[in-house]
Amino acid sequence: MTTSPQTDASLDAGTVKLHADRITVKFGGLVAVNDVSFTIPGQSVVSLIGPNGAGKTTFFNVLTGLYRATSGRVVLGETDITNLVPHRIAALGMARTFQNIRLFGLMTAEENVKVAMHSKLHSGPFHTIVRTPRQRREERKAQEMARELLEFVGIGKVANEYARNLSYGDQRRLEVARALALEPSILLLDEPTAGMNPQESGRFTQFVHRVRDEKDLSVLLIEHDMSVVMQVSDRITVLDRGEKIAEGSPDDIRSDTRVIEAYLGKSGRDKTT
Repeated sequence: MTTSPQTDASLDAGTVKLHADRITVKFGGLVAVNDVSFTIPGQSVVSLIGPNGAGKTTFFNVLTGLYRATSGRVVLGETDITNLVPHRIAALGMARTFQNIRLFGLMTAEENVKVAMHSKLHSGPFHTIVRTPRQRREERKAQEMARELLEFVGIGKVANEYARNLSYGDQRRLEVARALALEPSILLLDEPTAGMNPQESGRFTQFVHRVRDEKDLSVLLIEHDMSVVMQVSDRITVLDRGEKIAEGSPDDIRSDTRVIEAYLGKSGRDKTT
């Protein structure tokens, strides 16, 4: 069983954080994403899954402005962000992490978080050079917020450590802290548990729910670990070869024959029945 196409339209407009309407992305003659519509409700965890080459990352990149859709539109809250550049989209409330960690290795954890606050600061070059009271107040506030976020993600003790010296798991958490510094309404996580062992993945699942609840935001993630997906998600959308083939609750997706075929092939499905 999957959610009908009418489900997105039936959501109260006030509960929708993001809506992507009939997104198509073509690279020359290759159709990477084909007519995909997608909705993220408020304060929810939504997973986007599918086999390799399904179009997940391409779709992710359209949402965040790294790619432009060939057709379709993306609305964040009540703002059409379809053709906006990434930094404008981030300023409007969408933050993301990447599958490959992209930290500033020779900056401390605290400095990495403060970099993300740049768009929130108002002191210009004059205030910075002269070190006016306004600039010093902003600097203290940014430091306090960075420390609070590092504590929130569980790595407050390494605030003064270079990012490159942190463990892999701590680097992942630092990426989340940096994204949260943008004060987003939607947080996009690209393969957040890649490289983690089962215990670390389990802890991260609990952490995602805590972020959703305590920061009052929605989370969208691409994830290959199906145990994580099934535990963390309120709702799951499945892509295969650029098309949406299923959408619904974890129980709906777990038993959907089209999803099983996409991952295992028809012969694999027959072996399981």
